[in-house]
Amino acid sequence: MTKDLYGTVAETAALLREGEKYRHERLRAADMISVSEAASLLNVDASTIATWISGGRCIGIAGPDGTLRIPRWQFEPSAWSAIQLVGRALGTQEPWLILVFLETPAAALDGLTPRVALERGTAIERVLAAAISDAH
Repeated sequence: MTKDLYGTVAETAALLREGEKYRHERLRAADMISVSEAASLLNVDASTIATWISGGRCIGIAGPDGTLRIPRWQFEPSAWSAIQLVGRALGTQEPWLILVFLETPAAALDGLTPRVALERGTAIERVLAAAISDAH
């Protein structure tokens, strides 16, 4: 008898609940700022931040109420120049996918998250290779 490759309805529902819990907690984390806070931090208009988000230049996550939250750390020089490149390497502009990639430990980066690897000076090419590998 072969094992069913798919989870049960109950298992699927539990996974979805856990994912929703993670998304809710991540949006409320201390490092998440509003569009207006990001605009003030960078001394630009909120419309500029919105343009960057829609173009994949920076990560903006929509909450359940539609309000965008932005990881503040992405404006650090080590990350800022990498966000759009990572999205391209992953083949997406989906902010959750980019965020999760950047915050998930990667074997190709010696167990560091790509974000931490960038902060520690790892070459962007190595992080992009991990992203390309992750996308396949």
